[in-house]
Amino acid sequence: MDHVTRVVVCLLCLVVGRGVAVAKLPYVYTDWQHFTVKDGLPNDHIFAVEATEAKVWVGTEDGLACIDKNTGKIESWKEADGLPWRVVSALDMNPKTGELWLGLFGGGMARFSGGRFDHWHQLNSGLVNDVVYGVAVEHDNIWAATTAGASRYNTVTGEWTIYTEKNAPMEEIWNYGVSYNDGKVYLGIWGSGVLEFDIETENWKDYLDPDGEMEIDLYRDDGVVHVITTGVSYIDSVLWVSSYFGMCRYDGRHWRGYYAHETGLPSDFGNAVKGRSADEAWYATDKGVGVVTDFKTDTWVTYTMDPNTHEGVAVVSRGPDILETVRSPHGIPHNYALWVEFDGDDVWVGTSKGLAWGRGKGYYSGLKDRPVDAGSVQRVSDAGEAK
Repeated sequence: MDHVTRVVVCLLCLVVGRGVAVAKLPYVYTDWQHFTVKDGLPNDHIFAVEATEAKVWVGTEDGLACIDKNTGKIESWKEADGLPWRVVSALDMNPKTGELWLGLFGGGMARFSGGRFDHWHQLNSGLVNDVVYGVAVEHDNIWAATTAGASRYNTVTGEWTIYTEKNAPMEEIWNYGVSYNDGKVYLGIWGSGVLEFDIETENWKDYLDPDGEMEIDLYRDDGVVHVITTGVSYIDSVLWVSSYFGMCRYDGRHWRGYYAHETGLPSDFGNAVKGRSADEAWYATDKGVGVVTDFKTDTWVTYTMDPNTHEGVAVVSRGPDILETVRSPHGIPHNYALWVEFDGDDVWVGTSKGLAWGRGKGYYSGLKDRPVDAGSVQRVSDAGEAK
């Protein structure tokens, strides 16, 4: 039995019957529903997803969409419907006002509220650039990560603040991602690693690879794995980071780098990251989604689509060792994943060929004892039950 398909017997806790064992394993999503243009989306190329209690907002290459989870109805807006720009590259909801903020790839930034779009761009505001990769709501402020720096817009006073290499520690000004939590804004920047902005003190802190080598990580776990960072997500005092050359985690004292050859990552090329807790994070890559499900034990679940059968494939591993492979009729619709959003126990994955809704019935965090087939492969029926 080769390395790819074997079950690591030493990690199994209890053998029950013939060929079946019980192991401490993570939850695996097997109940997936796809959404594409056939279902009402304006485009299949999904850049961003924002989930609320009853609705899911979707930013695509050709418009904005809203999915009503209760009715399944999809409403969409294109430029003909008042959307200021066709490509919606980022989304964030203001929980206090219910306003939806949109990053527009080449069109600036917009607010959708009360059925109306308001539009900000370089010619009518303090937005530093119209190519907006990310937006984040911070109190009464809206942050926009652009290809020429970051802009911060105060929705109460109307004041704009621009951050570039002139007033922030940006070696490069191409901002790829932005997130806000616990009083701090994090920027993922091409060529400048991660920047942290403390809201209270207005001080900056930069996170770079201390060895100073951009093309290689000489000493592992000493800082950001690479300065070309694409995504940042801060949750439960832990910072999760994606880059084009690996991923990492930082708890305020210790760094941990992740690479595809030694973990459950399907690829080192990361498009985005979303942290669910201090122990769980989902990395959207160009070859599928890699999920750290339990940090302490280095346990992963990798979600891909089999290109031959179009089945969903979930591989559970501990480090590089595969524990089980679960196949289901559906999984993510394409292996080029661009975004992940949590929705309670459910998860949404945006790809270049559609949107996937993973229903988390029975979801649990971390690990728990459950049966695993000793042959490492389980098949799941359309009803979501293992065969």
